[in-house]
Amino acid sequence: MTKATEGRIPLEDLLVFHQVARSLTSSFDLETILRTIMEHMERFIEADLWTLLMLDEDRQELYYAITAGGEEASLRDLRVKVGEGVAGWVVEHGETLLVPEAENDPRVKQAIGAQPQIVRSVIALPLRGRKGTHGAIEIFNPRADQLTDYTIAFLHILADHAAIAIENAHDVARIQQLTITDDCTGLFNVRRLYEVLGRELEHCTQRRPVSLAFLDLDHFKLVNDEHGHLVGSELLARAGARLQELSRKQDWCFRYGGDEFVILMPETGEDAALTQISELHRALMMTEFRMKNGQELRVSASVGVATAPFDGKTVHSLIGVADMRMYAVKARGRGAVRGA
Repeated sequence: MTKATEGRIPLEDLLVFHQVARSLTSSFDLETILRTIMEHMERFIEADLWTLLMLDEDRQELYYAITAGGEEASLRDLRVKVGEGVAGWVVEHGETLLVPEAENDPRVKQAIGAQPQIVRSVIALPLRGRKGTHGAIEIFNPRADQLTDYTIAFLHILADHAAIAIENAHDVARIQQLTITDDCTGLFNVRRLYEVLGRELEHCTQRRPVSLAFLDLDHFKLVNDEHGHLVGSELLARAGARLQELSRKQDWCFRYGGDEFVILMPETGEDAALTQISELHRALMMTEFRMKNGQELRVSASVGVATAPFDGKTVHSLIGVADMRMYAVKARGRGAVRGA
């Protein structure tokens, strides 16, 4: 190597860096990004085991998102608390950890319980971005001749690109969630309703019916007039949460607009849907909602139920039939449920 080339990064490695950056920024799917990170680690450094752990911020625990080295099954359900073990230490301190002789390191001893192999050496790096540390990369028993400054520098580049890609994926996921979620109630909005209902109707048959309940809160304008729009918005949110609570696990709840809600019941026939919604309706009508200002309010609702394919085979036809039956309830005094 001449003086002119000393200190320069070989062209082959520059191409690898370029490939890493390109592949990590070409997708906003978190699973794809994590697998890409693991693939590049495996190609660049030989080791017994590679793991990528992601941070569960609510529980302050790390979970094994991706592993390579034949230990996927044994690590899948394990959790590592922040501050414990190799990965926990790295995330807590936000620093890279290089342990060339792991026999007497207490952090490695904590990690050994999660690893079926004997740990001789470890490289661990934080996935640290602009918004904090999102996880850690662990490499167990790398080849001794690869524990070099050059290798560590490459891994830092990989970790930095990975952190940026992970943050971008999180941001995109948040934006996508906002586009399908109602601000007031936190329920899915009408845009999401059309997507989910359309998908269900594609597979709908007489043996696999789909039912839908269109629910309108009765005289809700009086709540806004008597108590103000802040109380009205709070009551809408609480009513939406109650509908979600009363629905079955397989059902979907949506805010259609204003004081209207839709409950979608996949693989549910007419009789079963009417029974489910009637029970839900009674429980909703009996619920007392205690507002932040101390007032206790109740809601009444008129509900129409429709079932595909009998009442319609398209999104708008099925919603239209349920809406028509809901208005028939209102015309007869409100506060009831009507099916076919």
